[in-house]
Amino acid sequence: MSLARNRARLAGVLALLVAGGSLLTVPSAQAADTRPSDAELLAKCNNGTKKCVFHPSGDVSIVPGESHQVGDLAYNCTEDPQTSSRAWEDTTGESNTLGVSLRQELENKFPFGPVFKLAFEQSYNRTWASSHTEGQTTFLNVPPGYVGWVTRAPKLQKAKGTYELIFKDRFEGKRYWYVPFEATGPAADEPSVKTQRERPMTAEERAMYCS
Repeated sequence: MSLARNRARLAGVLALLVAGGSLLTVPSAQAADTRPSDAELLAKCNNGTKKCVFHPSGDVSIVPGESHQVGDLAYNCTEDPQTSSRAWEDTTGESNTLGVSLRQELENKFPFGPVFKLAFEQSYNRTWASSHTEGQTTFLNVPPGYVGWVTRAPKLQKAKGTYELIFKDRFEGKRYWYVPFEATGPAADEPSVKTQRERPMTAEERAMYCS
């Protein structure tokens, strides 16, 4: 009888331990679910924090942007080669992991944009610009029966790192928060790649522009 009672008592203890263990896992899961979003955290940068800095990681990289048409098409409806001038202007913007404009942040009450710009320029001795506009007049040599155009591929600079936020008082239970961040913007000091392209006109284009 005592052996049976001991077994029953041991089973009860194990059941309590299992139940207690399962209860202990709930708060940690709930804590993970209540983490503020990156946008919420960066909105607190210098707006409730004791310290907000951006730590760049690695070297800045220069990468080619997407090639795209700039200016109008030039149609040659004659039987001789033609030279046509096309004036164009093209603006390259920025992108980042948060999906916001750092230029707008410069004018906002949440200055994590200037924090990134300052750290970028100090770390890499390069200028950070949220946008860059380039324009010129290009002369296109278009064969007879062809259509010509200009494409431009801007050069972009890419940097990544981590925002460190230290709060005066605990924010969502913590005084230290870290937000990974990556941004890509125009490399204004790097020449873009401009290319002249051409192809035969379609029958529809001939009917529309050459009749």
